[in-house]
Amino acid sequence: MQKSSLSENITYNETKPSISVLFETESTKEIRIVFKKDQLMKEHKTSFPITVEIFEGAIDFGVKGTTYNLVKGDLVSLEASVPHDLVAKTASIVRLTLS
Repeated sequence: MQKSSLSENITYNETKPSISVLFETESTKEIRIVFKKDQLMKEHKTSFPITVEIFEGAIDFGVKGTTYNLVKGDLVSLEASVPHDLVAKTASIVRLTLS
């Protein structure tokens, strides 16, 4: 068993989102991304399918030219290799699961 927390030991980075690996198993990797208001994660893609949970705050989530306004409690999933970007509308905590 592995245990971690999305709400403990939060550190904000002044210039870019703060990324922490919470834990990794044989089938998933759990990552916490902490944003200050207006911070951007530029367009990128992953080699794995992902699930994104807005744990706290509000994020504009861009996929293929469309922006989705996501708020606390929202979940989205993407297949591997889909370009996407994130912009924090408020201070936010995002949980990213790679599987």
